[in-house]
Amino acid sequence: MARDPKYDILFDPIQIGPKVSRNRFFQTSHCAGPGSERPGTQAHFRAMKAEGGWGVVFTEYCSIHPEADEYPYTSARLWDEGDVINLRYMCDMAHRHDSLVGVQLWYSGIHAPCLESREVGRAPTGLVSNMFPSRTVYGSEMDHDDIKAVINMYVLAAKRAEQAGFDLLEVSGGDSTVPIQFLEPRYNHRTDKYGGSLENRARFYIELMTALKRELGHSCAITTRFEVDTLHGPDGGIEAKEDGVRFMELMHREGVCDLWSVKIGDYEEWGEDAGVSRYRKSGWMTPFVKDAKSVVEGVPVVANGRFTSPDDMVAIIRGGVADIIGAARPSIADPFLPNKISEGRLEDIRECIGCNMCVSKFNQVGQLQCTQNQTAMEEYRRGWHPEKFEPARDPCSVLVVGAGPAGLECARVLGERGYTVHLREAEAELGGHWRWVSKLPRLNEWSRVITYREIQLRKMKNVEIHLGVGKMSAQDILEYGADRVVVATGSHWRTDGVGPEGHRPIPGADTSLPHVFTPEQIVAGKPLVGKRVLVMDAEGHFLGITLTEMMADLGMQVTYVTNLSEIADYGQFTLEVQNNKRMLNEKGIPTIRNHWIDRIEPGKVTLGYMYRHGPDLAGPTTGAVPRRLNPGTMEVEADSVILLTSRISEDALYRELKQRKAEWAPNGIEAVYRIGDCKAPMQALQAMFEGHRLAREFDGPHPEYPLPWIRERQVWGHDTFPKLGDPRPKVEVD
Repeated sequence: MARDPKYDILFDPIQIGPKVSRNRFFQTSHCAGPGSERPGTQAHFRAMKAEGGWGVVFTEYCSIHPEADEYPYTSARLWDEGDVINLRYMCDMAHRHDSLVGVQLWYSGIHAPCLESREVGRAPTGLVSNMFPSRTVYGSEMDHDDIKAVINMYVLAAKRAEQAGFDLLEVSGGDSTVPIQFLEPRYNHRTDKYGGSLENRARFYIELMTALKRELGHSCAITTRFEVDTLHGPDGGIEAKEDGVRFMELMHREGVCDLWSVKIGDYEEWGEDAGVSRYRKSGWMTPFVKDAKSVVEGVPVVANGRFTSPDDMVAIIRGGVADIIGAARPSIADPFLPNKISEGRLEDIRECIGCNMCVSKFNQVGQLQCTQNQTAMEEYRRGWHPEKFEPARDPCSVLVVGAGPAGLECARVLGERGYTVHLREAEAELGGHWRWVSKLPRLNEWSRVITYREIQLRKMKNVEIHLGVGKMSAQDILEYGADRVVVATGSHWRTDGVGPEGHRPIPGADTSLPHVFTPEQIVAGKPLVGKRVLVMDAEGHFLGITLTEMMADLGMQVTYVTNLSEIADYGQFTLEVQNNKRMLNEKGIPTIRNHWIDRIEPGKVTLGYMYRHGPDLAGPTTGAVPRRLNPGTMEVEADSVILLTSRISEDALYRELKQRKAEWAPNGIEAVYRIGDCKAPMQALQAMFEGHRLAREFDGPHPEYPLPWIRERQVWGHDTFPKLGDPRPKVEVD
């Protein structure tokens, strides 16, 4: 199909300093995990976005010097020639698709843990890091020579970036990096010309940009990503209506910035920049950044906001909010989003659901994963392409039992590869448990997982979808006539309270009783008893906190209990933890942490503090814990108890088929596989990866087991960068 002319503006070229972007799609810097140490993964991951139509693609944040060592978190680095060599491959690959390549220059000041380099960061004031206070991370207060040295660090790193082939040199003026530490009064307690007034606090940032423009502005665009509002209000932060826009005016007068990428939030709560869809809908930053463009006339402005709709993108540009559409997570969910808009294939866009699982994997010091795009980070190490599929070598018929996330993804990829697929679902709708999950409060965007795959499956003539067929038996499958079978029957919540604490049932936990519930029973409409509800959340992800809010919104007196030390603990990784706490506080929901249920009785629950035994060992005692038992039980009045203790696989069908393996061949069945929660309860993105990987490797010798992937590591005996004895790059002033 031809592109709708109303979207033509998105594909207009735009000047950025000495460079020209072929369109207005700008993949902003975002963490992924490869850094400079996995150059193949880095290059192919970013270049896939260039192939998909993004006019500008960026690295993750990039440390300019060992004093800004973020280890164990993975940043890109521009410390030495080895980094230049590794990042050059990324630039070369992206340039093949006529995209510009950007690097975000990062120096973290007081927030550098330096667990690998063992150096000490420099900062405007010698304060303790508010990000890592318990790790004794401080910054060394800069004198004027230190300021010049740090600017020299930026310039040397920028020159390495130019050697690597980068087109845009972006100074991170967000996430509480050192330029912002100078700008924010809460970090800057100086009394010299770099402290006090806004003009003085802005001096370092402007001098830095001026130095970069002078040294490299003829060949590279000198840009910045700036947090126009830190959301702290007047208490030492930056406010959009005050210091944020005023600073942009000051910088603009100097003529040293070729592009502004504007954002909100800071390092403490970068969840306000990467806003999760439970709390932030598309375009949530617009009210904060809309004034930025008016004060930097003639210089392009980039705005982010998890935009996936081309209509919203056009509105941002035509409304004068920005000139360029920035995106991180939408570019992960669908690297080919720009091309699909250009080709008039809007229904094929794999829209980001804002679950922040991508962020969560980085925050766990892992490699990025995506709920919507199972090929993310597998472009190099497994050779996967999000839009291209190797045709099946020996097409056969495949029965996929269960149309939850894993079954849907497996059926989609099998269909793309040319297999004849029968997808059978017991219920009347696709989606499995994800269908009811996405109907819960704040989770409606998560339904895109189902709708995207349903649209793709219904386009395929070699795929049949059978809904409302009821649960299939092993005999049904044996007689069905498929060559191969994939069992994707999911999991369910335990009905007896078995969970991580002791792995044994909770006395009184029996969901056949009227006052005890699983999440499935709640959404199925089992009537609540009374008004007092206790939610026991041992999973610590999104469902417990969501059901808690749902109960409060229904007018219940709800208490949230968890065995974990943090409320909805996984929210620390998805950047939701602060807003979860704000929501609970705003709605007056009491919370109890580090407790497990001792027993459930009608009208009350007895909780036990998990650390009620004393710290000293009393010696081995038969039949008793060898510690002193202290007081630590409490009773909570509860008419209804919702248990999220653990899940159990729905694997009975698979196990029966395994037991009847002798009957496979006589019935024409070559193999039976299981995927997703049927194998073991897991996060949805991992269940979908299971389905995707099986389908990709379906004609391998043993598809149930993953094929090896490329591991990027130093091979012993080869050269290192740097070598012991190499000189330290000179940044200090004489």
